[in-house]
Amino acid sequence: MSELTLTSLLLLFPLIFIVLTSAPPTIASEAATKGYSKSIPRFLGKFANPNRGKSFQYETRYFEQRLDHFSIADLPRFRQRYLISTRHWTGPDRMGPIFLYCGNEGDIEWFAANTGFVWDIAPRFGAMVLFPEHRYYGESMPYGSRDKAYANAASLSYLTAEQALADFAVLVTSLKRNLSAEGCPVVLFGGSYGGMLATWMRLKYPHIAIGALASSAPILQFEDIVPPETFYDIVSSSFKRESISCFDTIKKSWDVIISEGQKNDGLRQLTKAFRLCRDLKKTEDLSEWLDSAYSFLAMVNYPYPSDFLMPLPGHPIKEVCRKMDSCPEGTSVLERIFEGVSVYYNYTGKVECFQLDDDPHGMDGWNWQACTEMVMPMASSRESSMFPTYDYNYSSFQEGCWKDFSVKPRPTWITTEFGGHVRKHSL
Repeated sequence: MSELTLTSLLLLFPLIFIVLTSAPPTIASEAATKGYSKSIPRFLGKFANPNRGKSFQYETRYFEQRLDHFSIADLPRFRQRYLISTRHWTGPDRMGPIFLYCGNEGDIEWFAANTGFVWDIAPRFGAMVLFPEHRYYGESMPYGSRDKAYANAASLSYLTAEQALADFAVLVTSLKRNLSAEGCPVVLFGGSYGGMLATWMRLKYPHIAIGALASSAPILQFEDIVPPETFYDIVSSSFKRESISCFDTIKKSWDVIISEGQKNDGLRQLTKAFRLCRDLKKTEDLSEWLDSAYSFLAMVNYPYPSDFLMPLPGHPIKEVCRKMDSCPEGTSVLERIFEGVSVYYNYTGKVECFQLDDDPHGMDGWNWQACTEMVMPMASSRESSMFPTYDYNYSSFQEGCWKDFSVKPRPTWITTEFGGHVRKHSL
């Protein structure tokens, strides 16, 4: 690697760059309505791929990892999947850098296919590209299978950010040793939860990585660092900027859904109106489904078409509001809502019916993480939010976590482990 190129790299990544934009943090705001929901906020990577159809060349490999990096107990090991490309790597003799993307809460191939930035700059820096998969996601399952890994609280207890960071550190250290590349600098990348991991890994393992680029990484969404209403307010403002009437329609719809569901045969009518595959059991399920769509739309409101979460047009929120607002006079609120939300769930027009609990990217493990250490207070304000108004209710959240996983959350652990609060100390 040339001295000029290495200098450029160090100038780009001197410490930790947390890219903050006017876009909302990449939280799937399936937040705890009335304090808790099975659909706890998910922190997906925010990298859509504007160059759809472009393929990236890599090898799929596996690395044997310890189940518990912080214990000497002889526990079963597991195979961690990782993707690697040395196509543009200039090698150890030229100190070719290693670009490591910190795998998120999903299948690593999904993130590799939608993280074009890393692939685009790798040739310029002569970099190796490395995508390690997060434990308990994709094919990186402890105990040999997903069913065994997700069996109970005991088997899930090793699904933590600390263990995932240790996986990344051990993997890249071993890889560098085997390639005689100990002198090659490592630069971390990540989006949202992956960005949080990149930030924390740079803090915890500064001897392993020289820098981290963390995009939309909500590392301050803990305890009382930021107001709990922040996320929903930002999502709502994205819709309000496009159309006040669109904002108002969505804001009205929650009460309309509840009112409709209370009628005789109301749930069946809602099932029919929203073309659901199975009969609706309670209105909360429909509300959460809509909540997810609006929140994800704010995350992927790119000016170009993308298919990271769903196939979507450029400026998808503008399209959603256009669909709602262009309905003929006399169209009901729920009919307008269906027209709008179909942009997210069925832009291709190929979906015959909708599954409310569909998880195409295998992200169920996030519910466990949110109930243990990723405790992120969420609320919705009456004035600024288009979502139902509610206050953060930790007691309700805790009860839900105990019901689902038989665990009690640790709301202060992340800030204890990684920091976040500004503390003033006097000598």
